[in-house]
Amino acid sequence: MSPLRVGILGAAGIAPASMIRPARRRDDVEVVAIAASSADRAAAFARRHGIDRSYGSYDALLADPAIDLVYVALPPVSHAPWSIAALRAGKHVLCEKPFALDAGQARTMNDVAADTGMRLVEAFHDRYHPLSARISELAALVGPVRDAAATFTAPVPFDPDELRHSPGLGGGALMDLGCYPVHWLRTLFGDEPVVIEASARPNPLGVDESITARLGFAGATARLSASLAADLPFEARLAFEGDRGRVEVDNPLFPAQGHSIRSRVDGVDRVETVAGQETYDHQLAAVVAALADGMPLPTEGEDPVATMTVIDAIYAAAGVDRGALVGGSGTR
Repeated sequence: MSPLRVGILGAAGIAPASMIRPARRRDDVEVVAIAASSADRAAAFARRHGIDRSYGSYDALLADPAIDLVYVALPPVSHAPWSIAALRAGKHVLCEKPFALDAGQARTMNDVAADTGMRLVEAFHDRYHPLSARISELAALVGPVRDAAATFTAPVPFDPDELRHSPGLGGGALMDLGCYPVHWLRTLFGDEPVVIEASARPNPLGVDESITARLGFAGATARLSASLAADLPFEARLAFEGDRGRVEVDNPLFPAQGHSIRSRVDGVDRVETVAGQETYDHQLAAVVAALADGMPLPTEGEDPVATMTVIDAIYAAAGVDRGALVGGSGTR
């Protein structure tokens, strides 16, 4: 079989780890092109990463017939329009998180995927690591889960030009970081929550630098927090408990970089880890397999819409008007 040929939209800092290096560790995937907001930027990125073709416009890459899958590595404000454009150009799409600016956009993206017959997958890479399956096993073991907490903090000093702090590019702690805890909790419970309450602390431009929420699942509650605050350390953690015990997972986001699972089940304490490759390697393997056999993936279809629906509800409960904040071109 011919290798899966990938084109990248956006000369993004995440692209080498998330796509370029994982592709080079396989013999059935090839990154063949990169497009950026200028020809010079694209060419420099291509030289730096050994990519054959570069384009100074996204439309030019989408017109390339020698591309099977487009990886959308643009700021969130551009995820929906360029994913839709790629689908209509006859390309499968792997779109970075957060999938869209809101659930309405996410539904439109799915509609276009259905109309074109192309696959559209959200890049929640951690969902494909074996640790994710182990968390589900432990939840069933201690369950039913009655209480959970999910946290993701990463220090990103305020800079008005930094995408994570920019209202015009779709920034914010919940969009950039909190989408992971939302997804962890939705996956853990296998259900959709109601937002009981939420609060946000804005940065000087009005987007959420920090956000917290309390969610209600059937017979359970969960707490969520995310922050870009410069004085906080990196922390990614999921904890939950049920009738038979408690589980704490440190670093479910990048388990190959070091993680631990601490559990107490029926009075027995255990510390364990789960073997695996980088999360992005597992994600790419899943995408390649799904394109070959047609099987659905856990981060496509209704899953991205459901995640965005929870994000919308958290913002509404926290009094954050995203519609008033978002604008701009979203180019990279």
